[in-house]
Amino acid sequence: MTVQAAPTDGVEPAGLLIGGELVTETTGGTFQHVYAATGAPSLDVPLAGAADIDRAVSAARAAFPAWRATSADQRRNALAAMGRLIGENVDKLSKLNTLDNGTALNIATAQNFMAVDLFAYNAGWADKGGGEVHDTWPIPAFDYSLDEPYGVIGIIIPWNGPVTAIGQTVGPALAAGNCVVLKPPEVAPFSALEMGRLFTEAGFPPGVVNVLPGGAEAGEALVRHPGVDKIHFTGSGATAKKIGHAATDTLKPLGLELGGKSAILVFDDADIASAVQTASGAITLNLAGQGCICGTRAIVHRSVYSDFVAALTTAVEAIPVGDPLDQGTLMGPVANQGHCERIMSTIHAAIDDNHGRLVTGGERIDGDLANGFFIRPTVFADVDNSSPLAREEIFGPVQTVMPFDTDEEAVGLANDSTYGLAGYIHTENLRRAHRTAAALETGMVWVNGGFGIPSSVPFGGVKQSGYGRIGGRKGVEEFTRSKNIWIAL
Repeated sequence: MTVQAAPTDGVEPAGLLIGGELVTETTGGTFQHVYAATGAPSLDVPLAGAADIDRAVSAARAAFPAWRATSADQRRNALAAMGRLIGENVDKLSKLNTLDNGTALNIATAQNFMAVDLFAYNAGWADKGGGEVHDTWPIPAFDYSLDEPYGVIGIIIPWNGPVTAIGQTVGPALAAGNCVVLKPPEVAPFSALEMGRLFTEAGFPPGVVNVLPGGAEAGEALVRHPGVDKIHFTGSGATAKKIGHAATDTLKPLGLELGGKSAILVFDDADIASAVQTASGAITLNLAGQGCICGTRAIVHRSVYSDFVAALTTAVEAIPVGDPLDQGTLMGPVANQGHCERIMSTIHAAIDDNHGRLVTGGERIDGDLANGFFIRPTVFADVDNSSPLAREEIFGPVQTVMPFDTDEEAVGLANDSTYGLAGYIHTENLRRAHRTAAALETGMVWVNGGFGIPSSVPFGGVKQSGYGRIGGRKGVEEFTRSKNIWIAL
């Protein structure tokens, strides 16, 4: 199979969207983007520097008073229009996602339709803000609180699903009446820049949404800028800690949606086919395993352990891996060379140090895919839960399996992690399902299925998986702050 070249035809000129204008002369240098499926350079990306961030924050601050004063129905209509435009341009956005990071085209398309719904859903909250009326004592008074926008929100999104991430964060921030300075990563800028163009077409005034691809310099400038009222970051824990330190100078509040090492608990009465679908789906449904909610620790009752490993191996070996532009592909490459090398280093270390039994995969794919960053879907069985293989977020197409004997042991293994984003339970016993879900130290739990994240539900983690929520009403509240008003009577 010959891998098609990077889908650069029709890509708009790269640059920065500041105050409604495309800026191609930037202060952060340029980045040579490499297409993950071929390993070949695609396009040069102008990057934001500190001066560009300052200009964008100024544009957002200038736009904020008028945007905040815009009637709720007008904000609602603009968000709804954005959702419709994403739907009308989903094919282009999906190809740009593939160019960004190698996402299989049909997976990118499904992700981008999630963004259509996210904007439509958050449009519905734009005209439902308000506050509360409170009882007062001992002095007669009328007391109420208002939910107000922060002002300017700095939003830093990851490379593994830019369009969806924009829907999850920028959508509710705008619904609440904020302006946004959005920083997509330099390694995946193209779909985010197209989203910037669509914001303008949807009728958002200049400066309300600014899009500035950039690296660490731009990110630090955004976090430290005194004109930014809050930061929302999606990405790794290591970067989040740096952001936390940088935000202390201005005591800037943070929302953090970070990584995971989520457990799949497979009990002795589970539907094995369904559990295998959850475990193999962690590889196919989230960009070659590069998804924060992936269930990458299958913890399986010993009585069904052998059957589960055999069925999982069969399923994983049948995953169609190849050219991400081919509609038959379910798994493409990992995002870039450095990430590929890190994943392979983790796999080799696990083999060398006997952290688990390699059942399938564990190697780069050669032949026609050799030049791209393709890793064969990999399964390790008999994994030691104290090993790096089980404790560190690999963020690649690697699934691990370990046995348990009692319900208490299963929960203990699942909770023995610094992460707490998601948990998955497979059992036919409803009482056990409720009991186990309550015991898991995670922000989200799926029972007998996975990956359903409607726009209406809160999304986020605990422990090293971050804090704050995106999605649902709580996602809008993440971008508002309360003001109390007391009127003496």
